[in-house]
Amino acid sequence: PTIGRVRQRFVSEGLEAALNHRPQPPRPDKIKIKGGVEQELIRLACSDPPEGRCHWTLCLLADELVALGLVASVSPETVRQALKKNDIRPWIIEVWCLPPEANAAFVWRMEDVIATYQLPYDPQYPVVCFDEACKQLFGEVRPPQAAEPGRPARQDYEYERKGVCHQLVVCEPLRGWRHVRVTERRTRKDYAECLRELVDVHYPDATKIRLVQDNLNTHDGASLYEAFQPDEARRILGKLEFHYTPKHGSWLNLAESEISIMNSQCLDRRLESVAAIAQQVAPWEESRNATRIRVHWTFTVEAARQKLKKLYPSVEG
Repeated sequence: PTIGRVRQRFVSEGLEAALNHRPQPPRPDKIKIKGGVEQELIRLACSDPPEGRCHWTLCLLADELVALGLVASVSPETVRQALKKNDIRPWIIEVWCLPPEANAAFVWRMEDVIATYQLPYDPQYPVVCFDEACKQLFGEVRPPQAAEPGRPARQDYEYERKGVCHQLVVCEPLRGWRHVRVTERRTRKDYAECLRELVDVHYPDATKIRLVQDNLNTHDGASLYEAFQPDEARRILGKLEFHYTPKHGSWLNLAESEISIMNSQCLDRRLESVAAIAQQVAPWEESRNATRIRVHWTFTVEAARQKLKKLYPSVEG
């Protein structure tokens, strides 16, 4: 306090008040959240937000603690520190492919795929993963500007929609090989042509190709019979052994990881045609195949039964 304030306090309140500091209420940003208040904050932050709000904010949580009478006042910064200590971020929602609990159909297909990945490498019986991706095509309405020292590259916020194209991706994780077939559509015939290419061009000497894929409606033998004569369809199917990932089990398909890498390294930009996609994918594919980037699956059936117990039905005896 200043000398003037001490003199004023001496005159108005006496010597004792002038000599001793008057107790001050704590500043809102100095209040510590602990005990029951902290537990209530955690409960609030993990609950649904108020109507009209998509998620809790620091200010909303601070106001709610005051409204509930748990604190006289509290700052958003104090709330942030308490949430950080408990590793809670209510404004973040992660998108996951959540598997069903206690589902025999899920664990049956899951264990089949995991067991297939655990097989030793055999060029006569390669394990190949297949998946599809779709990319929107965008054209520029104004020429983009290249980067310069002190200025990043620029492109206009406007663009022209040019439709979509599809990428049919096959990869052999243990061999470190992948191939991308770019198509205008995603039909049964496109799928059948991809399988014929896989059998006749990429694995002509294989006895049987173990093909891991999802259960999309076109991913079955019927597609080959719609595209080819029965003898040809039967010939191709004789070289294939299907292993289907379960619904909500896309994480089991290693081709999905390959697609994610392709998108981030090669296709994360505006491309306006199927030809442009194919032109960009080809050197990316060649480079990754040249370095033979492999994937070694280490998650076993035994580990799945231990770590994913809730996915398994409870069986008596």
